[in-house]
Amino acid sequence: MYMTPKSGVLLLVSCITAIASVGSVFELTSGVPQLGQTNTTIILAISVPLTIISFFLAVMDARANLK
Repeated sequence: MYMTPKSGVLLLVSCITAIASVGSVFELTSGVPQLGQTNTTIILAISVPLTIISFFLAVMDARANLK
């Protein structure tokens, strides 16, 4: 796979937001989130779609640069 700086940054964003979403799920299921219920839910709601979108865009960019 040929990686460009653009696809590398998109993969980095995808990894960071995936970690944030997993952490938010653990915080919400623990009972008492450290950042509060509302803030943790907002982080989760933003990070899940951002993870999917950035990963999809990184794959598209890498495939476009394969030729």
